[in-house]
Amino acid sequence: MSDDPASPLLGDAGAQQSKSGRPASQKSKASTRSVQSKHSQSTEESTPLLSQDTGHRDYGDAPNHDESTSAAASFLRSLQNGGSSSGKKSKRWPTILALAMLSLVVIVILCLGFAAPAVLEEYAKEAMVFEPTDLSIDSFTSTGVRARIQGDFTLDGSRVQKKPVRDLGRAGTWIAKAVESKRSRVAVYLPEYGDILLGTADVPPIVVDIRDGHTTHIDFLSDLAAGDLDGIRRMANDWLEGRIGRLSVRGVAEVPLKSGIFGLGTQSIVETLIFNDNELPAIPQYNITKLNFHEIRLPNAERGMEADVSLDITNEYPVKFTIPPLGFDILVQDCSPEKPYIRLADATTKEIQVKPKRDIKVQVGGFIRKLPDTLTTACPETQKSPLDLLVGGYIRGAETTVFVRGSNAPSGETPDWVTELMKSVTVPVPFPGKTFEKLIRNFSLADVHFSLPDPFASPDEPEASPRISAVVEALVGLPREMNFPIDIARVRANADVYHHKKKLGHLDLRRWQRANSTRIEAHGDTEAGLAVECVVENAPLEITDDDVFAEVVQDLVFGGKNVVLGVKAEVDVETETALGEFVFRDIPAEGKVFVKPISGGNLAGFSPQVGSLRILDTTKTTLSLEAKINITNPTEYSALVPYVNIKLLSNATEIGRAVARNISVVPGQNHNILVETLYDPLTPSGENGLAQGRELLSQYISGFNTTITLSTHAGTIPHQPRLGTALSSLSVDIPTPKLTTPRNPNRDPDDDDDDDDNRDPRAPKFIDDATFHLFTSTATFTLLSPLPRSTITITYLNATAYYNHTLPVGAILYTLPFEVPPGASTSPRLPVDWDLGSVGYEAVREAVGGRLKLDASAEVGVGVGLWEQRVWFQGRGVGAGIRL
Repeated sequence: MSDDPASPLLGDAGAQQSKSGRPASQKSKASTRSVQSKHSQSTEESTPLLSQDTGHRDYGDAPNHDESTSAAASFLRSLQNGGSSSGKKSKRWPTILALAMLSLVVIVILCLGFAAPAVLEEYAKEAMVFEPTDLSIDSFTSTGVRARIQGDFTLDGSRVQKKPVRDLGRAGTWIAKAVESKRSRVAVYLPEYGDILLGTADVPPIVVDIRDGHTTHIDFLSDLAAGDLDGIRRMANDWLEGRIGRLSVRGVAEVPLKSGIFGLGTQSIVETLIFNDNELPAIPQYNITKLNFHEIRLPNAERGMEADVSLDITNEYPVKFTIPPLGFDILVQDCSPEKPYIRLADATTKEIQVKPKRDIKVQVGGFIRKLPDTLTTACPETQKSPLDLLVGGYIRGAETTVFVRGSNAPSGETPDWVTELMKSVTVPVPFPGKTFEKLIRNFSLADVHFSLPDPFASPDEPEASPRISAVVEALVGLPREMNFPIDIARVRANADVYHHKKKLGHLDLRRWQRANSTRIEAHGDTEAGLAVECVVENAPLEITDDDVFAEVVQDLVFGGKNVVLGVKAEVDVETETALGEFVFRDIPAEGKVFVKPISGGNLAGFSPQVGSLRILDTTKTTLSLEAKINITNPTEYSALVPYVNIKLLSNATEIGRAVARNISVVPGQNHNILVETLYDPLTPSGENGLAQGRELLSQYISGFNTTITLSTHAGTIPHQPRLGTALSSLSVDIPTPKLTTPRNPNRDPDDDDDDDDNRDPRAPKFIDDATFHLFTSTATFTLLSPLPRSTITITYLNATAYYNHTLPVGAILYTLPFEVPPGASTSPRLPVDWDLGSVGYEAVREAVGGRLKLDASAEVGVGVGLWEQRVWFQGRGVGAGIRL
């Protein structure tokens, strides 16, 4: 001890020991990060050593303290004993600022207030135990807050390691008994921010019993005042944006001390705490327990939107206080980070009760008057508006960020300094998204109309792809949070179409389509929804996998059951709400489309018939025909075919081509479909083609059931050769179209032909009637030509007539050509070589003056223009009149 009153209380040795032995500061127990604190301390003394006056053991006026150790007590205890155990969890730093002020005072009282050598300072540091029992904010003031600090102070000599220090300390403190600090002020500065004043604390007089093992309960109020608000704002924004790598907090106090009746002078103390970046706390965790949107009426008779939000905010600190009503602006990011935030909504909170280490219940009311234009205007870079980005991320379950900034408080009870501070700080708040599974459900297509590509369109035009027109029906689910009227005015989408999980193509619905919507209220476990109906016209279907498309067509034609197509789309929805009209973009949608098969897998239901047939051109081996075909479409689908070119095959041999232009096929009866056909078996198939063509024509004119095969090829759709080639494996067999022949006006309606199981009863009859003349041995035939504008020439005839299918009657060999004009006509008299004496001839003789049914077998030469072909013919049940 120095006798000089101007000398320091502690010598150099004591100062050195204080610097090296200062306990490290710790965060609250809820944090997992420890604070490595560096401390500097300077002290001065201007009064003598402690007096020998005895004090009382308990100088507080508060009731007896609770013996249990709180989280705040653990914090202050760690602040004093150094926190050497790395296994203990550190406390969060908001508690530090308030409690460090008390620690400064206690250290001054015990370490600097004794006019004792350095050994007493060392004893005080190691023996001091302070267990805070409560830390609360009593009230808000015009300049800050009034905090109430309660705790238990004890000097425990058993904590001192060195026995000499322990013994001398116990003796010295037993003599002094108690120390009292007078009213003092603690100022806290931030060195990295130009030593701005963070705040001040007024500490009332405190008396503590410093004898070993004696406990003093401390309970006092301290006025905490905010310092430089601009500096605090800068520090807060840097912390929120993660720009603080290290933060120093320096506390300065001037503490007058006395022991008994002896004054100990005013002691100066400077304490610095250093926090590294990984030791700073994060924004508290929160959970949204309620979110509800509903429509409201504003005072100006306009409509607005109100949101009711309930939050649970995690509170890990042992603090208790009441937060007054607050106001906030809810902001969202503009197109560019450099631009100011867009104000989306106003929000207010009611009075909030904060209890120690309990979740904070917060009720927030927000309302939107009108959506600003900047929120719904598309950004130049992305072509999406800020609202699109916000809503798009939310409905996909992604975490989005809104920004909260303080605004004018709704109540006059909120201090101005709180409002001004909150106005200067903008807090990013991550907003967890919500995945809306099956937001668009029950997706289906009705009244489907297919259109083949336009052959004259360039490959990059939409018309170069198949097109679909249909009525799209869907049920759009409404989340439970949406309790306001909403209508869907228009929709558009980009959709991928799949078959057996393999991508078929892309359905382009980029054009806006008008839509009608009807609200369906929630019932049971089913959420409310909007039944949406939209008419889609000529939407291009871009085929991306020709093989998959071939599978789909094969299933439609031959499968005989529904084809299931999967659709995955991103849908834009134009809505009408209380806030006006705006668009939600890229809403994920997924569904299935059930496509019914064509004619149940049996194309015979189409029943093609030739209404009229015209010869356009002829060569020696080809016929160019124009036919008007009538078909029955048994499906509910319609199709528009701008152009199609297909191969005609018989028994897998190509015999010609068919071309159709601008064909419209609707469900039910379809009449006069114009088709151009080139009969040319020689060019693609050679002599084999000629033989197969002769066989087909022979069977056809004889009335047998015949079929032809339709097959696509690379030229089927001019601008999509790959598509035509891919579909070529899906050959389609259809009944050969039936020719319509004129009626014989002289035919007896009761004279029916015989039936044959191998014959088509609907097949046309080219020989309708015959007359045999026995005396002249000649015969004439009534011939029916199916060509309304062209004349057929019979160039050769070698025929045999039969009775009862097998009994020869006679033969005709005629090599002179004769013509068969359009309609019904009579052949010239053809010579008959009777089979005299045969049973068949006798039957003919017995039928003189009457009629007889005969069969015929012939080889006929048929010609039209330059074209000529020998065919065989078999006729059954030809009615013949027998004359002398």
